Amino acid sequence: MHGSVGSRLALFSKEMNLAMITKDCYGANFFIHPNGRFYRCWENVIFLWSIYSAFFTPLEFGFFEGLPELMEVLDCIQVVFFADVIMQFFVAYRDDRTYKLLHDRRSIALRYAKNNLLLDLLSCLPWDAIYKATGKREIFRYFLWIRLHRARNILKFFKKMEKDIRINYLFTRIVKLITVELYCTHTAACIFYYLATTMPSSQEGYTWIGSLKLGDYQYMHFREIDFWRRYITSMYFAIVTMATVGYGDIHAVNVREMIFIMIYISFDMILGAYLIGNMTALIVKGSKTERFRDKMTELIKYMNKNKLGRDLRSQIKDHLLLHYESNYTRDSILEDIPVAVRSKISQTLYSEMVKKVPLFKGCSDEFLNQIVMKLNEEFFLPGEVILEQGSAVDQIYIISHGHLEEVVIGEDGSEESIAELATYDIFGEVAVLCNIPQPYTVRVCELCRLLRMEKQALTSILQLYFKDSRQILSNLLKGKETDLRIKQLESDITYLIAKQEAELALGVNSAAFHGDLYHLKGLINVGADPNKTDYDGRTALHMATSRGYEDIVRFLIQRKANVNSIDKFGNSPLLEAVKAGHDRVAALLVENGAILNLEDAGSYLCKVTANSKIDILRRLLENGVDPNSKNYDQRTPLHVAAAEGLHLVASVLIGYGADVLSEDRWGNTPLDEGRRCGSKPLLKILEQARADGMRDSH
Repeated sequence: MHGSVGSRLALFSKEMNLAMITKDCYGANFFIHPNGRFYRCWENVIFLWSIYSAFFTPLEFGFFEGLPELMEVLDCIQVVFFADVIMQFFVAYRDDRTYKLLHDRRSIALRYAKNNLLLDLLSCLPWDAIYKATGKREIFRYFLWIRLHRARNILKFFKKMEKDIRINYLFTRIVKLITVELYCTHTAACIFYYLATTMPSSQEGYTWIGSLKLGDYQYMHFREIDFWRRYITSMYFAIVTMATVGYGDIHAVNVREMIFIMIYISFDMILGAYLIGNMTALIVKGSKTERFRDKMTELIKYMNKNKLGRDLRSQIKDHLLLHYESNYTRDSILEDIPVAVRSKISQTLYSEMVKKVPLFKGCSDEFLNQIVMKLNEEFFLPGEVILEQGSAVDQIYIISHGHLEEVVIGEDGSEESIAELATYDIFGEVAVLCNIPQPYTVRVCELCRLLRMEKQALTSILQLYFKDSRQILSNLLKGKETDLRIKQLESDITYLIAKQEAELALGVNSAAFHGDLYHLKGLINVGADPNKTDYDGRTALHMATSRGYEDIVRFLIQRKANVNSIDKFGNSPLLEAVKAGHDRVAALLVENGAILNLEDAGSYLCKVTANSKIDILRRLLENGVDPNSKNYDQRTPLHVAAAEGLHLVASVLIGYGADVLSEDRWGNTPLDEGRRCGSKPLLKILEQARADGMRDSH
């Protein structure tokens, strides 16, 4: 075996076009290939004898007395049909469901026994001889009509001719319609004569033909007239009666003839409508068969122009023939149905199946509904390669029915089957999700119905449903213990999960930063974590509080966002609100248990004091920061204010309880710093604060 697409297609083409009686390669089970040269020749022989049998059966029924000896001798052809019955037990067939060639003797026999065996056997019996041997009991003559079951061979022949683009379609259809019309009138003519010839000889004048007079010629003793004259006379009146031209119709002269003529004319109206309808369809040129022929003609011209290989030609033709004969796909049937209705149909047909796919285990119903609506149904024949090793993949496939195999192709072209795929399995997902070339070849073993989804559609859905996206990657990663291929990709999958989480956090933070509540709700509703941090350790709540978006802050709190999370810079959401001056947001946070969580309150307050940010300082103090917090030098914010001569800042600090006698590591107090500074307003404030403090202590 070689690792190319052509080698497998060549194998399939060879199987489809065997032209001999062969043996099963799996044993000594003898069978006949339905497309072999021997069986095709035999089918042509049976077709020719079926034409004779279909013509001779009504004739034998109606003109059972006085048939030419040649026709009676030719009745021995029943032996040929009996031989065909025996042969049918050895003819392999293609399963309608799997399209696989079945050559098991038991399966062939069961199929034939269920369908055509009984009628074929009954049609081979010599009913005319049985009729005579049983004393001419009339009931046995009616069994002759069973032989019309062979007309299916004629219908099969016309169906094959209609699909053959080498034969003019209009000519084929006209021949078929003429055949139908002539055969119906031939059968009617034989029945008309049967109604007359079964009357007693004494009542010949009370039949349509016995009472007939054409010019001077009378048919009073019609049984004695030449066979061909009787047949042509019956045929003439049958055609004229069917045409209902009003002249020359058969005139019933007894009750039996009246009943049959009523039935016959009623049938003629239906037959006429059928013939007219078919002729109209030929003129309009809108039949399914014509579209198939036109498509096949265009494909052959295209293949000839581009000099495509024989194997590829066979594959294309087989695909087109499959779609013509089965018309399986949902899209080909529902193409005129509105998209919304088609989506509901998809959910009805595929929802339960998608839920059983291992890759989608644990995903939300909303996500699965989106997946279902993007699925497209396709069919593939045995031997076809769907995904080739090393190729870029733009689709994933879910197996709805059938069997496939995964094959690894070595550098020397050797093939190794590594796994079999069955219903509910999925393939192409590794290449699509990990964005890598297809790691192995996927080949069809039997007719498969697959649900295809485009990579772009899957990616867009995964971007909306982040939680389900992580679940899918996790499901893919869980297979590493049993699947060596997935284990080899473990690092790639882990990286994708981490990348996805980072992108999700950025998306949530971006929506919070820009005040996009609708987008933020959408992200969190599909599984985004409101507490996920970005590269700076900031959450969506940090972003919203810094921008003052009260509605977003309220929504995040409702979704259990951590009100006391700290970023890499030591900032909490409350601190962000305080620094930005968003008092309502800060109050909302405090109501929900937020605290400033300053790791080095002293240093931070000293920095704010040095920058004279009185508003921020006041808000910090209002939210519980200790005004006597010290930095690394044991200096309080009041030390800094006094040293810088910031009497307004000092006034605010003293108002919130700052101690003017607090000592730093050098033993200096804010009062000492104020004296060195020399600012009289500052010194006055500090002296007053010390006096007030001493008074309160006493």
